[in-house]
Amino acid sequence: MNWQAIRAIYVFEMSRFFRTLLQSFVSPVISTSLYFVVFGAAIGSRIDQVEGVSYGAFIVPGLIMLSVMTQAISNASFGIYFPKFIGTIYELLSAPINFLEIVLGYVGAAATKALFIGIVILGTSALFVDLTIQHPIAMLAFMVLTCLSFALFGFIIGIWAGNFEQLQLIPLLIVTPLVFLGGSFYSISMLPPVWQTISFFNPVVYLVSGFRWSFFGLADVPIGLSLLAIGGFTTLCLAIIWWIFKTGWRIRQ
Repeated sequence: MNWQAIRAIYVFEMSRFFRTLLQSFVSPVISTSLYFVVFGAAIGSRIDQVEGVSYGAFIVPGLIMLSVMTQAISNASFGIYFPKFIGTIYELLSAPINFLEIVLGYVGAAATKALFIGIVILGTSALFVDLTIQHPIAMLAFMVLTCLSFALFGFIIGIWAGNFEQLQLIPLLIVTPLVFLGGSFYSISMLPPVWQTISFFNPVVYLVSGFRWSFFGLADVPIGLSLLAIGGFTTLCLAIIWWIFKTGWRIRQ
């Protein structure tokens, strides 16, 4: 394993993040505050509690998942797409490093950025509501796994994308709606039976449910299914990335 190459890619990607640290820090704080104003004040005034948890606290796990997923995808997709765009990816492919080391560098940096944003949002949320995390280790594990899995997904999007518009296509049209419809700001049990059944076909439901369980001990689906879902998604992304580098699809074109 060429750790020096991994470190070089990781440090290069993280340097972009630190150059805009103020923007990276202030933006999620403002967004989180707006979500609490809109959902916490407007909707929270009509919904006092959800399954014994105040509505303001109930939406925190979903809010963190929304930001973590979108940030992981955005950072990973841009990180690998930009070398394709300017042509430096050929220098990377000709270097004495394998695909695993390339993935570890780019995905590791994207996951780190998303994890930082998640922690910032968690800290900001604590200013608005009283939070008690029943399973802190499980909470951290779910957040790290989500950052890694969606960074892998973003890496695939970055390789697939043919222009900057396509980088935003899947996150905006698919991922964000799935998060909003995945029980991020409500409990699946609040829906009519038909929509409950439909919701269980949404993979984000399992991630949000498991993450919310780590906070309050409440889950719409068994915790085992949540772990299986995120594990399966991560494995699928790794398999696709392996196939991409083996065939050279969208890389050597």
